Amino acid sequence: RVTKEVDSTSKEAKSFLKQQEKRQSAALASLPTGSGVKRPSGMSTLLGKIGSKKQKMSTLEKSKLDWENFKEEEGIVEELAIHNRGKDGYIERKAFLERVDHRQFEIERDLRLSRMKP
Repeated sequence: RVTKEVDSTSKEAKSFLKQQEKRQSAALASLPTGSGVKRPSGMSTLLGKIGSKKQKMSTLEKSKLDWENFKEEEGIVEELAIHNRGKDGYIERKAFLERVDHRQFEIERDLRLSRMKP
């Protein structure tokens, strides 16, 4: 079992609470509401709840959790945030290349349109 403490206002906490609400509403919707329908009770129900499969963590979720823990242990969270904002950051480089490609396309398009005869 893995536990993680997050701020109650964070995006991760909000998504977790939404998932819990969905599970509860699904559980309530699955219960029969008719008066003639019997609800299962007894030891089989209790054993079913205890022996039910727990939700497994995917590899990506585990890797993300491990990475977050490593960043906190090493104290490199702020350093990574600063580095990723700079010109050496991956996102900045991709955005720059996309802008250049778009500008080049516009130049070529204008050139093609100017060569066309009306």
